[in-house]
Amino acid sequence: MQPNLKVLIKGAGEMATGVAWRLYQSHFHVLMTEIPSPLAVRRAVAFCEAVHEGRKTVEGVEAVLIDHANEADEAWASSKIPLMVDPFLEGMIITRPDVLIEATLAKNNTGITINDAPLVIALGPGYEAGRDAHFVVETKRGHHLGRLYTSGYAEANTGVPGNISGVSVERVLRAPADGIFDAKLVLGDPVEARQVVGMVAGEPVVARIAGTLRGLIRSGTRVGRGLKVGDIDPRGDKSYVDTISEKARAIGGSVLEGICRKFNF
Repeated sequence: MQPNLKVLIKGAGEMATGVAWRLYQSHFHVLMTEIPSPLAVRRAVAFCEAVHEGRKTVEGVEAVLIDHANEADEAWASSKIPLMVDPFLEGMIITRPDVLIEATLAKNNTGITINDAPLVIALGPGYEAGRDAHFVVETKRGHHLGRLYTSGYAEANTGVPGNISGVSVERVLRAPADGIFDAKLVLGDPVEARQVVGMVAGEPVVARIAGTLRGLIRSGTRVGRGLKVGDIDPRGDKSYVDTISEKARAIGGSVLEGICRKFNF
């Protein structure tokens, strides 16, 4: 093991957080980057909340907001994950990471190349393994979730949410109009079918199923019609709100496998 191996993760949403958490536990030096106004839905398990709050703890691991890549060493010395607003990876020149992980799940190439670091890993569709990145990780729920591709692409985005307890599309809350989202509930609240969860431009965001409000975008966020603003977990277990999902853990394990393959750990 190389405890000083530097891993730069582009993105700090739910899946990126699952990856960062697992790599932190494996003693890597992880640095995360984000955009100025992240749009995380599962905010309880997304390190990008540090952009708004200055710090964010997920399952005992803390990420702290830094202003410059030079401050990463101090965060690592304090056993924290440094996170900075750096959408164009300008800090990569300073940090010179051993591993670059594209974890924005943008479903298209955000501008990374296979030459950006000794090991480049991309999550989900939009990247060709062997050309854009050394490895591409399958992010679609199902039999191939977490598979590492060394050539070709991950499965194309279908726009259909993964199935949880027999529920797919119905569990996702979307903005009914363009405007500012005004939340009427908070993360972890129980929800009934047809209950109003929030408002956008005077139009209600209505739950279609009962369950627990596992994800909810920040109140006051400007959203576009159709944007995902919430997630209802039909299982109704409130503990799931604050814990990393099985999907994020699987993807994190796959990234760890890719690093081990490359550096012969």
